Amino acid sequence: MSRFVIVAYTPKAGKEQQLLTAVKKHLQVLRAEQLVTDKPAYVMRSEDGTIVEIFEWRSKDAVEQAHNSPAVQSLWEEFGAACDYTPLAKLAESQQMFAEFDSVPM
Repeated sequence: MSRFVIVAYTPKAGKEQQLLTAVKKHLQVLRAEQLVTDKPAYVMRSEDGTIVEIFEWRSKDAVEQAHNSPAVQSLWEEFGAACDYTPLAKLAESQQMFAEFDSVPM
């Protein structure tokens, strides 16, 4: 069964463009490894500049396979250099009944 993921990336100082570049490559790499579905990803920006991405893994096993993929590991290193992962609960928007974010064109 597929699994949706919502992840928040807070850019490190001066690294927003580097983060956006990694996000743009994210689904391409995951698709090349056949780890995600064909559904589009959604990319948004919170008021504080955190980037929020929603995408769908093919399965729980696909998540585990990503941890053994050199291509995915390389991309995750790019993410690590550009951002900190932030729990959704820390975003001000998540405290609202209807969390709203700005769209980020990809």
